Amino acid sequence: MAFGLALTAAALAAAAAHGTGPRHDAAAPRGPAPAGDTTRAATVRAPYDVAEVLVRVPVRIADAAAVALLRPGDRIDVLASSRVVASNATVVAVPGRADDSKPAGESAPPDVSGGGGGGALVVLAVPRRTAAALSGAAVSSPLAVTLC
Repeated sequence: MAFGLALTAAALAAAAAHGTGPRHDAAAPRGPAPAGDTTRAATVRAPYDVAEVLVRVPVRIADAAAVALLRPGDRIDVLASSRVVASNATVVAVPGRADDSKPAGESAPPDVSGGGGGGALVVLAVPRRTAAALSGAAVSSPLAVTLC
């Protein structure tokens, strides 16, 4: 029996170290729900929140020269009308960029225009809810970036 308890403790410790253990919401009450308590069920969380699932979203940034500074893996904030629309977004791709592995003199300057009107295109990984906010902000004002 002691061996079984030790094995269970080791499995739980390994799961916690890898972030795969059970999630506990600090605000959620613990223990069984009182009879007739219907609000308690709403505090139980799924293994992931659908709004927090990352999606890839193409975004047109007004300043093409600023986009030319970006590389996949960079973290940026996206601004519209002096407010942050996306915070700590990950750059996934910069379409039209020349291959960075070639020596500087062997390729044409990167074309990051993205083929549309003004600015340059960049693909970001953001939560689904942030992608919707980015799309809405892009309709009403030009977007800018800051490097994190």
